Amino acid sequence: MVSCCCARCVSEAGFSWVGWCAGGVTVGAARVTRRGFLLGGAALLALPGTALASTAPEIADCAAWGARPNSRVVNVVTQRPVKILVHHTATPNVTDLSRGAADALARGIQNFHMDRRGWLDSGQHFTISRGGFVLEGRHRSLEALRSGHKQVEGAHCTGQNLVSVGIENEGTYTDTEPTGVLWDRLREMCAYICAQYGIAPTEIYGHRDFKDTLCPGDVLYGMLPRLRGEVGGMLGRRLEGSSVRAASWPVLREADRGPVVRAAQHLLRGAGRTEVAVDGDFSAAMAESVRVFQAEHATEEVNGIIGGETWPLLAAPVRAGDGGEAAEAVETLVATSSTRPPSQVGPVQWQQLLTAAR
Repeated sequence: MVSCCCARCVSEAGFSWVGWCAGGVTVGAARVTRRGFLLGGAALLALPGTALASTAPEIADCAAWGARPNSRVVNVVTQRPVKILVHHTATPNVTDLSRGAADALARGIQNFHMDRRGWLDSGQHFTISRGGFVLEGRHRSLEALRSGHKQVEGAHCTGQNLVSVGIENEGTYTDTEPTGVLWDRLREMCAYICAQYGIAPTEIYGHRDFKDTLCPGDVLYGMLPRLRGEVGGMLGRRLEGSSVRAASWPVLREADRGPVVRAAQHLLRGAGRTEVAVDGDFSAAMAESVRVFQAEHATEEVNGIIGGETWPLLAAPVRAGDGGEAAEAVETLVATSSTRPPSQVGPVQWQQLLTAAR
């Protein structure tokens, strides 16, 4: 899907896809060089009761991996991002963990983004290979990060490109974990970014939190609470329990079942898709109704997946004593989680109810 930065996330939903690696794009032999390899130094994170240094992992700048020049001027603004977005490339989980493979990955992503999507450069700010190599994605991202007060506008998630740092992680993490070295570099990179910009470790999210996508894969997304906790530990801030498990919009797709699906069916009916049956089964017919709803609301993707863009459109506000489909959805979630219904349900309460019912 367009919202995923490298390969189309619809591959995970069982559809055919053409990503940069599967679409016939040829990447040349890797040029392994130390030129442009940069070491991080230290930064301070201003968090309550802490002021600890975090050292950057070794980061290869765009020149080091042979990037093409950006086709237009990269927009750099004097403002700090407030969150980190974790992605996966949705490409094969390769066994070549070399630096040369990492360089080829970066070039392939850039070629796909510039030649197939018409973007001015790579969409993400940084890329981490399965071999644990960290590379600058979009030009000037490393410069901005080192400054601690500037941000490069990316193209990794519409609506988040000026307020978040996008990190692509090589591979597909729908049903498998990333390599240990990739995980280590992701943790170190997130800690360094948090330190540089004063971002709290709790502000680490997945792509799916904001778009109708399966990115960064069910497994990697499920590891984000661990990531928040480990990043907090690196910065001297102990995080556990609810502090690392952020309430979020769940991703629903065809073949899912249960009370959250039933709640979504009520909300779809309340939004005018009265053909939807309330049976807790995300059928092919329901997926088609979701696509119709997405088309009606001009969402970025019309793919039948209910994620971080479609949920806010469906989740109508509800007050105690209200009737209708939205109120039925609340009752469904409350009955499942054995929680007391709030007197007023807005976006935050919807997320809390949906999270508790999963």
